[in-house]
Amino acid sequence: MIVADIIKILNADIILEGDLNADIKTACGSDMMSDVLAYVKDQSVLLTGLVNPQVVRTADMMDMLCIVFVRGKKPDQTMIDLASRRGITLLSTQLRMFTACGLLYSNGLRGGCDNDECH
Repeated sequence: MIVADIIKILNADIILEGDLNADIKTACGSDMMSDVLAYVKDQSVLLTGLVNPQVVRTADMMDMLCIVFVRGKKPDQTMIDLASRRGITLLSTQLRMFTACGLLYSNGLRGGCDNDECH
């Protein structure tokens, strides 16, 4: 899947366009950045309803390529500028996190767990 596919699947608005052809293999949905830092491994996209600069910093630390803000949330200019410097695509969807994650999962995107219990 590529970022452009995520945009279509989630009917998302592009807030900051990065590489829309970037390959996305796994995803993570969380509003707790501490969980993202502690448990996420090799995810390419973060879905969250949290809107603060720490989200962009966390995504950058985890080498994520894209952040999707759920429930119609929109980042402020500080976050957009930070993501721009880091090359992270920012999207917004009106969907709730559960629905957005479910749609991506049903279209083939996985969570990237290390064992079979996560699949």
